[in-house]
Amino acid sequence: MNPTWSRFNITSIVLGFAFLYLPIVLLVVFSFNESKLVTVWGGFSTKWYVSLFHNQGLMDATWVTARVAVISATVATVLGTLAALTLTRYTRFKGRMLFSGMVFAPLVMPEVITGLSLLLLFVAVGLDRGFLTVTLAHITLTMCFVAVVVQSRLITFDRSLEEAAMDLGAPPVKTFFQITLPVIMPAIVSGWMLAFTLSLDDLVIASFTSGPGATTLPMKIYSQVRLGVTPEINAACTILIAVVAVGVIIASLANKRREVQRQRDEQAAQRG
Repeated sequence: MNPTWSRFNITSIVLGFAFLYLPIVLLVVFSFNESKLVTVWGGFSTKWYVSLFHNQGLMDATWVTARVAVISATVATVLGTLAALTLTRYTRFKGRMLFSGMVFAPLVMPEVITGLSLLLLFVAVGLDRGFLTVTLAHITLTMCFVAVVVQSRLITFDRSLEEAAMDLGAPPVKTFFQITLPVIMPAIVSGWMLAFTLSLDDLVIASFTSGPGATTLPMKIYSQVRLGVTPEINAACTILIAVVAVGVIIASLANKRREVQRQRDEQAAQRG
């Protein structure tokens, strides 16, 4: 047997994947359980999905979570991209170290500290907690992740493309939108998806900054789980897993298609 694939290695991989994914598989399976008891199989049924869509509390929390995630991810992507451009293109300016530290601080700061700090800030400025405060908190949390992803792409960006465009008469703004932006767009899309996922998943910071009428889905699920897991919770989690899986598949196919197109363009350029 190949020493790199010994029995110990194979067993470790199988146990590791089972530890990670077996609970998710059980959750999905028991979301189709006929019985109200989540640990006792009573037959196949989709009634809990129907019940889920009639649960007004969960539906309201889902709508709040979706709006917060879309808005915060979009704003964080814009701000994170601008921050990455600033840190990459302007290597020397007064206060760069402070600016860099402020941008990347949420990466290393515990979420409890971030949530408490934002709560104290909102109280100090007299801003009532609600949808706006949760959105601002998620923008603060996710912007640094977008900046890291986009900055890693900009570091390897060939700036001779921009110089060639400007030598041909294109102004800087047009060069950015027609040359730079299309090249770094995969990183921007990846940053948006990462920000969206982090916002969708956040519980700690939302717990500190939310208010009446701004209960997110993770907060709703957590509050219900403390009283006992119900099949509706399994159904809601299964739908979230399906949404994330579809998003990952679409992103992978889009990246693969883009890579194939890039290779074709390179081959066409070499032939020309």
